[in-house]
Amino acid sequence: MQPVGLLILRLALGAVMLAHGFPKAFGGLQHHVEIVRSLHLPGWMAYLSVAAEVIGGILLIVGFFTRFSAFAVFINMLVAIFGVHFKNGFLGQGNYQFPLTLAAIAFALIFSGAGPISIDGLRGKAR
Repeated sequence: MQPVGLLILRLALGAVMLAHGFPKAFGGLQHHVEIVRSLHLPGWMAYLSVAAEVIGGILLIVGFFTRFSAFAVFINMLVAIFGVHFKNGFLGQGNYQFPLTLAAIAFALIFSGAGPISIDGLRGKAR
């Protein structure tokens, strides 16, 4: 059942990342650039963030370049946790529970790979 478990993790993480990245990519990019700048990071990093969410989300769903995509999502979530949500605590309004969960799923996929039910699996890169 491990291949099914990896598929479910990939689908869930990919869908959530795509759902969060799509509005940023198509209409909210300038706002996202300002948020990234407010974290004392260069504005161009917002484009990497959106790419991790949109392109990474799609790649995770289909299981292609899974470890790389999961790593990009993991870094994106670390920035979200420590740059935005950490100050709100684990239970407060705007807390870091959700990005922590997404980071944990991404971390697991970095080390486990996509599994055999994926494009990576078909290419022999699932392990």
